[in-house]
Amino acid sequence: MAKISDNLRQIQKQIEDAKNRSNAQQDITIIAVTKQVTAERAIEAIESRIFHLGENRPEGLLAKKEEIKDRAKWHYIGSLQTRKVKQVINDIDYLHSLDRMSLAEEIEKRAERTVNCFVQANVSGEESKHGLAKEEVLSFIQSLSQFTKIRIVGLMTMAPNTDDEVIIRKVFSDLKKLQQEVVKLNLPYAPCTELSMGMSNDFEIAVEEGATFVRIGTALVG
Repeated sequence: MAKISDNLRQIQKQIEDAKNRSNAQQDITIIAVTKQVTAERAIEAIESRIFHLGENRPEGLLAKKEEIKDRAKWHYIGSLQTRKVKQVINDIDYLHSLDRMSLAEEIEKRAERTVNCFVQANVSGEESKHGLAKEEVLSFIQSLSQFTKIRIVGLMTMAPNTDDEVIIRKVFSDLKKLQQEVVKLNLPYAPCTELSMGMSNDFEIAVEEGATFVRIGTALVG
C-alpha cells in the first residue's frame, strides 16, 4: 500500500493544476475518508498533516476518535439516521448530510454546542441518492432560522457514478449556483461559504467548479 504522504503530494499537485486551469482562488480542505481503513492508517494521515477525517458510521467514527483523540477535525459524511444523532453529534466538527427537518430538530435537541452543517442537495435527481431536491434547498435553509445549534456553513452533493465529465461538471456547477443563491439571502445562521463536493474520481472537476472541501478516500488512504 502506498504511503499516504506520497498520495497526498500527488493529490495536492492535481488540485493546484485544477485551480490553475480554472483560475480558481479558493482554499481547498482535503478530508481523508477513513471509513474503510484502520485507525493506524488514519493516524498515518494525521502524521502526513491531514487533519480532517471523514467517517460515515457512528461506530467507526467513535472507535477512531477514541484512539486519535483531538488530533483531527471530524466530519460525518454519511446519511445520519435521526435515532443515531445522539451518538455522534457532540463528537463531530462538521455534518455533511443535513437533509430533513426531523434531523435538524434532533440536532437542536441533542447538540451541546453549535454544529457546522452542510445541507445535502441531490442535484443529479437520482433516486438512489440522499438529499434535498435543488428547488427545496432555499426554503429548507430559511426554515432553520429558529435553530440555535445549527450553522449552515455550505452545501454538499455527490455526482453521479459516470465517466461523462459534462454531466459531472453540471452537477457541481449547479451546486455552486445554489450556494450563491443562499449567500444572497444574507442569513446570519447560514453564511454558506463552503462547497463539499468531489471524491477520488472527480475532485479535480469539483475544484474547477468551486469546491472548498473534497472528500478523498481510495486515492489517498486506500
